[in-house]
Amino acid sequence: MPHTLFISDLHLSNDHEETMAAFMRFIREHAPHAERVYILGDLFDYWAGDDDRDDPFHAQVIAALAGLQQHQTELYILHGNRDLLMGKTLATACHAKLIGEPTLIDLYGTPTLLSHGDTLCTDDVEYQAFRKQVHDGKFQEDFLAQPLAARKAYIQKLRKDSDTAKSHKSMEIMDVNLDAVAQLLRHNHYPRLIHGHTHRPARHEHIVDDKTCERWVLGDWGKEGNALKCDAESCSVLRF
Repeated sequence: MPHTLFISDLHLSNDHEETMAAFMRFIREHAPHAERVYILGDLFDYWAGDDDRDDPFHAQVIAALAGLQQHQTELYILHGNRDLLMGKTLATACHAKLIGEPTLIDLYGTPTLLSHGDTLCTDDVEYQAFRKQVHDGKFQEDFLAQPLAARKAYIQKLRKDSDTAKSHKSMEIMDVNLDAVAQLLRHNHYPRLIHGHTHRPARHEHIVDDKTCERWVLGDWGKEGNALKCDAESCSVLRF
C-alpha cells in the first residue's frame, strides 16, 4: 500500500556509529518503498552551515539521501533546533525540499500538521528566548559570515552549556505545553499532528473544542532507529 515515512531526532555524527548504521539500513530497506520521506528536524547532531557539506561524514549522509531520487521517493526536510542552519544548498545536494515550521499537508485524505516540536515547549522560557535569538535572520547572517572553524567551536560550547542547563530542568518543563498544543491544533482546524524534539515517542489524543485530534511524537535514534509509517488507513511505528 502507498505510504509515507516520518523520522526525527537522528542526531547523526561521527561519534555515533550505531545510529549511522541504523540510518543506512533505513535508507536501504525502508525509505525506497515509501512515496515520501519527511525528516522533521535534527537530522544532524549539529549543522554549522552548508559550506560544511563536503566533510566526509556529511557527504556520506547527503549521498545516501540523494540516492532516494532513483527510487522516486520524494524527500522533505524540516529544520530542528540542532540543524536550523540547513539551507537550500544542502537541500539541493540531497534532492530534497525544505519545508517550514509548521507545515500542513494532506496525508492520504487526513489533514496532518508537521512540526519539529520545540515551539510547543513553552514552559521552557529560557529555551524559547534562545530559540527566538538564533532564528533571527540578522543573527544567522552574522553567524554564517564567521569562519567555519569558529562556528563549530561556538556550537560545541552551546551544546555543553545546553547539556548543563537541561540537567537542572524537570522533564515536564522540557515537554510540550498542552495549551500550546491545543492552540496550534485549533489554529490549523484540528488536524493530526506529528512532531519530534521531546524524545518521548507516543500516540496521544486531544479533545479540542469537541474535536478529537491525534498527536504522534516521533522517537529519537540511538542504537535503534524508528519511523512513523502512515498510509490511507492508519499510522504505525517501525523499529529497526
